[in-house]
Amino acid sequence: MSNRWLQTNTFHCSEFKDLNRLVSEKQRKGLTLSLCLPTLNEEKTIAKEVLIMRSELMDRYPLLDEIVVIDSGSTDATVEVARAYGADVYLADDILPNLERFKGKGENLWKALYITKGDIILYLDADIKNIHHRFVYALAGPLILYDNIKFAKAFYDRPIAIGKNRVRPTGGGRVTELVVRPLFALFFPQLTQMIQPLSGEYAGYREVFEKIPFPIGYGVETSMILDIFEKWGLDVIAQVDLERRIHRNQDTKALGRMAFAILKTFLNRIEKLGFIRVDKNLFHEMIQYNIIRNEYRPEIFRIEEIERPPIIQIPEYREKFRKEAPPAPHERIDSNCRTAHSSTGSTVG
Repeated sequence: MSNRWLQTNTFHCSEFKDLNRLVSEKQRKGLTLSLCLPTLNEEKTIAKEVLIMRSELMDRYPLLDEIVVIDSGSTDATVEVARAYGADVYLADDILPNLERFKGKGENLWKALYITKGDIILYLDADIKNIHHRFVYALAGPLILYDNIKFAKAFYDRPIAIGKNRVRPTGGGRVTELVVRPLFALFFPQLTQMIQPLSGEYAGYREVFEKIPFPIGYGVETSMILDIFEKWGLDVIAQVDLERRIHRNQDTKALGRMAFAILKTFLNRIEKLGFIRVDKNLFHEMIQYNIIRNEYRPEIFRIEEIERPPIIQIPEYREKFRKEAPPAPHERIDSNCRTAHSSTGSTVG
């Protein structure tokens, strides 16, 4: 397998540190940029994220046009703090209130498409402890400077050498290396060139995000990559080395639940793409065990295969952004928010 994409579409954040150049090119192309931070109880980190991005990328360099926080119902001071530091804050349940309500990161990301106004939308997790404005400008850079790039994904940490005088991190987290990378190797070996497919930092053009479904939970990153790859190919994707990221570590049980959700999303996608056929209904429960008073007691985590359809299928969205309805034969939606699509191609738009 060729690793051409790894060489041509992999960047280092330092390649985009000339912010005057990015702003000039953004203005020349008439682009607008929106930053979205999905939150749930992030009062310890949200203030610093909003403050740095606002001061560096709105006040000092006019790269960002808005900072939007979509909150899942925090019980701490996340909403108040984010608003106090200048973010536009919305509760996910209040966005498109006529639709059935769900909880999950993917839900927040999907609803952000309705709230934000940018041609380019950047998504950052809100729990980054070593936040720096490179997390935004380095992801925006390939989209602004290269006409063929429509989606950019972050990676970081674990350095090794690649070629002469080049150092790149390798390896994702535990779920990436134990679950996602083996699945990619089996079904989509080209995608193994992605260093950290589950990273929570990425950016893309609205014209891409509005045409793909969003699972409401942990599977959203995997689903996003598979759908973009299937619809437009690998060359529209870039990955950017952000050097280092510090955040909360999750325990093994939490990672097991994440892996369960990602596996279900992956199987659902490859069945729709015709790679496999599942002849029985999959179970929706992940069963784990705790020892309580010398007894093993089950702890059940339930996940349904629920996803939001491509938001361009939502009438309110089309009306707000003056979009035409997508061609009916290419995408379909049922009443349970489960989406299938079969379109392929190499151009975005």
